[in-house]
Amino acid sequence: MKKIIISISFVFIVSFLFAQSNKTNDNDNKCWYNQDWKTDKVMGVSSDKAYNELLKDKTPKSVIVAIIDGGTDITHEDLQGVIWTNEDEIPDNGIDDDHNGYIDDIHGWSFIGNPDGRNVNQDNLEQTRIYRMLKPKYEFADPLVNINNEEYKLYVKCRDEVESELAASKNALKNVNTLYKNLKYADSVLTLYFKTSEYTMDQLKGVKSSVMLPLAEFVIYWKKEGIGIPEVEGMREYYEGKVLYRYNIDFDPRDIVGDDWTNNSNPYYGCNDVTGPSADHGTMVAGNVAAVRGNNIGADGVTSNAQLMIIRVVPDGDERDKDVANAILYAVNNGATIINMSFGKSYSPQKEFVDSALRVANQYDVLIIHAAGNDADNNDTIDHYPLNRDANGRVLDEKWLTIGASTSSGDKNLPASFSNYGGKTVDVFAPGENIYSCEPGNKYSYVDGTSMACPITSGVAAIIRAYYPTLTALEVKEVIMKSVQPYTKKVIVPNQNGDSVKMKFSELSVSGGVINVYNALKLAEEMVNAKKD
Repeated sequence: MKKIIISISFVFIVSFLFAQSNKTNDNDNKCWYNQDWKTDKVMGVSSDKAYNELLKDKTPKSVIVAIIDGGTDITHEDLQGVIWTNEDEIPDNGIDDDHNGYIDDIHGWSFIGNPDGRNVNQDNLEQTRIYRMLKPKYEFADPLVNINNEEYKLYVKCRDEVESELAASKNALKNVNTLYKNLKYADSVLTLYFKTSEYTMDQLKGVKSSVMLPLAEFVIYWKKEGIGIPEVEGMREYYEGKVLYRYNIDFDPRDIVGDDWTNNSNPYYGCNDVTGPSADHGTMVAGNVAAVRGNNIGADGVTSNAQLMIIRVVPDGDERDKDVANAILYAVNNGATIINMSFGKSYSPQKEFVDSALRVANQYDVLIIHAAGNDADNNDTIDHYPLNRDANGRVLDEKWLTIGASTSSGDKNLPASFSNYGGKTVDVFAPGENIYSCEPGNKYSYVDGTSMACPITSGVAAIIRAYYPTLTALEVKEVIMKSVQPYTKKVIVPNQNGDSVKMKFSELSVSGGVINVYNALKLAEEMVNAKKD
């Protein structure tokens, strides 16, 4: 049993570092991220204060925000009236009425679906695809002959990573399955013993029977660790996903799309199903941007002025460069002025596709907002794709923001423990821990991640663009960067080891602070007035 306890504890720690984690919370202050540091003593973005004090007598314009993600529940009760509609397209007539190349793209587009109704759900990680793609070429290659071959080095790196992770995941899954069976057995016996499945910790501690005592102690131990049957089921699903899909080189679902994902000569593929089979993440992102404010249900998004264009490219696995590139171009060509990208990965084999799309986007007045990542890494020293730099380090699109995640506390724990950071590569921090938002099926939950900090920033940008439409995307970026809520004291640097290394919060990003729309609107007013003089 000791071996299982050690292994499962490790599994739990790793699973806690998911890119996104759902949780429950009894805190009535659900939408703290809209609140103000000075007034409410939480490090929100001050959107409530901005609407109440600065914007109540102003008339905004509507702003189209593209949500490039894994799909969104556009029927959600708290997203009604905020989903973009392509008015130049006649619904469901099978004709490309607006001649943009996409048939019946009423609310956006999916680049990982097929018009026959099939959708990509599970997929590989990028290193698995690279390993599979290069294996026929290098499986029996001589390492000495290829000692200076960069492609071979990439193959070896991906091969070793995939095989190592697959072996570890298989072992973890075995341990999780053992724990699951033991917990299920113990629970079934204890349910009969107590004559209820809702037995309490006090009841478990009061067990005196020598037969039942080992089972009670077993369940008590795991309850103290915060682990019950639902948590273990989540672990099983996570590691099954790794074993069966993410690190499985024999699994490739791209035949559903029916294209050559290594060739981007034709961007007109996919379907108009913007929800897809797994819309949890995208629905949460959409809710953070623009869940209807003040309707007394669910969450309040940051902005009341956005129309959300839904573009599906992210499966349960890594997004493909081709899809990301075409999603950016779709958003730009169809009127989005803000693009939210709450995703990222460690490899980018067709980076040139994305680079080309970013060069095109740079010619238009569009602000792209990207999540920094959730690995507690320094982005100054690692590559987190999509990357807004070419092979020579040159910026591809000046109108780009990378977002780290902050907490509600104005103290040493201000940066979220999972958030990536970087004094040169992360532009600004935004609320990303304990964020309340929408779930598919008119549900709601709390979630962590730079995936949430990113749309909160997009909501702030949408407010600025709605009320100060004469400001360019580059000027909106400037306003956001110069108006942050500063924090000059030392904080605990995010890390995966539980260390308490400290440095100044101002050194964790380019701007040195947390995004604040109240301050930003004041600065925007000054900039617009200066233009008039």
